[in-house]
Amino acid sequence: MSTAPAPAVKHRALITGCVMIATLMQVLDSTIANVALPYMQGSLNTTLDQITWVLTSYVIASAIMTAPVGWLAARYGRKNLFMVCLIGFTVTSMLCGAAQTIEQMVVMRIFQGAFGAALVPLCQAIMLDIYPVEKRSQAMAIWGLGVMVGPISGPTIGGYLTDTYNWRWVFYVNLPFGLIALTGLALFLPKAEANRTMRFDWTGFLVLALGLGAFQLMLDRGQEQDWFTSREIIVEAVLAGLGLYLFAVHMFTAERPFIPPAIFRDRNFTSAMFVMFSTGMVLLASSTLLAPYLQNLGGYPVMTVGLTMAPRGMGTMVAMILAGKYGSRVDQRLFMTTGVVVLATTLFAMSRWTPDISEHEMIVTLIFQGFGMGWIFNPLSVMAYTTLPAQYRADGAALLSLFRNIGAAIGISITSFSLTRNAQIVHGVLTEVATPFNRLLHGHGPVAKLLDPGTVHGAAALDQLMNREALIVAYSDDFLLMTWVTLPTLFMLAMMRRAGARTT
Repeated sequence: MSTAPAPAVKHRALITGCVMIATLMQVLDSTIANVALPYMQGSLNTTLDQITWVLTSYVIASAIMTAPVGWLAARYGRKNLFMVCLIGFTVTSMLCGAAQTIEQMVVMRIFQGAFGAALVPLCQAIMLDIYPVEKRSQAMAIWGLGVMVGPISGPTIGGYLTDTYNWRWVFYVNLPFGLIALTGLALFLPKAEANRTMRFDWTGFLVLALGLGAFQLMLDRGQEQDWFTSREIIVEAVLAGLGLYLFAVHMFTAERPFIPPAIFRDRNFTSAMFVMFSTGMVLLASSTLLAPYLQNLGGYPVMTVGLTMAPRGMGTMVAMILAGKYGSRVDQRLFMTTGVVVLATTLFAMSRWTPDISEHEMIVTLIFQGFGMGWIFNPLSVMAYTTLPAQYRADGAALLSLFRNIGAAIGISITSFSLTRNAQIVHGVLTEVATPFNRLLHGHGPVAKLLDPGTVHGAAALDQLMNREALIVAYSDDFLLMTWVTLPTLFMLAMMRRAGARTT
C-alpha cells in the first residue's frame, strides 16, 4: 500500500474530484433503479418476481466481490485495479441499459455489481492516503457525501430520468461520468506498487462467497417463500451458516488468508464495523419504505416522491460539512452520539406519521434525519482508521463497505417481512369489526351504503379501506423498529478510543 506523505501528492483536488465521481456512480446504482422497476417490468415483459432480480443480482455480486478488494489492490496495484473496475462498471452499465430480456439484464447487473464492488473501498483508501492525518476529517466528509447522498438521491434521480426519458437512462447516465473519472485517474492518480508474489486464498474466498451468496438469497427470497416453511430457504440458511463458519475458521487458522485476522484486534475498527452495520440497516431500509409509503398511501406521483426525499440528502451534506470542518477540534464520538440520538428521534417521529402529514413537518423531519446520518457516518469514517495500521486500510475499507451492504440487505429484508406480517395482523383485527352486528355498516346512512359488506361493491370498498389502514399501522411499526435498531450503537461508540490516540 502507498504510504507516501500526503503533502507530496500532486493534483490532490483533481484526484478527489474523480474519486467522488466514481463513488457516486457506484452507490447511486444501488437505489437509482428502484423507482424504474415497474417500467422495466413492462419493457422486458417479465413478472414482478423476476424483475426484483435486477436489484438482487447487483447486491449479491457486489457483496461477494467486496471482501477480496484489499488483496486484489495489493496484488495488482491499486491504480490498475481501479482502472479495470471503472472501465468494467461503465461498460456493463451501458449493456444494462441496452438489455432486451430479463436474462440479459440480470447477467449484466451481476457483472456491474462485481466491477463496482471495489470502487467505494478503493476510493476511501485513496482519500486516506492522499490527505495528511490532520485533514482526514475533511477528506472523509468529502468522500462521505458520495456514499451517503448517493443512496438517498438515487430515487430522486431515477424518478426524474424515468419520467423525463425512459428507464434505460438510469444506466446510460453512468457513461459521461465514467469517462471523466477514468481520464482523470489515469492521468493524475499515482501508481502504487504491485506485489506479484502474493497468492490468492481461493479456499477462503469460495467459502465466503458461498456464505454471502446464500445469505443474500435467503433474505431476498424469504418473504416470498414464507421463510422457513420453504425448503429453498432452509437450504440457503444452512449453506449461509456453513459458508460463514468455514470462512471464520479458515481465516484464523490459514497461513495467509486474504482478510488478515489482525485487523479485528483494533478496537476502534471492530466497533466501527458494527456501527456501520446498524447505519446501513437504517439508511437503505428507511429509503425503501419511504418511497412506496408516499407513492401508495400519500398519493404522490413518482417525480414528487423523489423530490420529497431530497431534503434528507441536504441534511446529510450540511452535517458532513460541519463534521469535516470541526472534526479536528471536537471529539468525534460526541458528533456520532449526537447523530445517533437525532436519527433515533426522527425515526420515532416517523412512526407517528399518517399519509396526510403536512409537507412542512415531513421535510423538517427528513432534514434532521439526514443531519443525524451525516454526523454518524463522517466521524465514523475517521474513527475507524484512527488506530488502524496503514497496511490494513484497503482491507478495512472493504470490510466496512461489506458490513454496510450486509446491514442494508438485512434491514430491507426485516422491514419488508415486518411490513407484510404486521399488515396482515392488523387487517385481521379490523375484520373483526366488519360483522353483521356493527350498526355503522348497516342501515340507510351514507357510510352504511358505501361500506355495506352485504354487497359486492361495499365488501370491496371495506376491504380496501382496511388494507390501507393496516398498511399505515405496519409502516409505523417498521419505523419504530428502526428506532430501536439505532439506539444500541451508543454502546459501541463508548468502546472507541478518542481520535489521536494513535495515528499511522
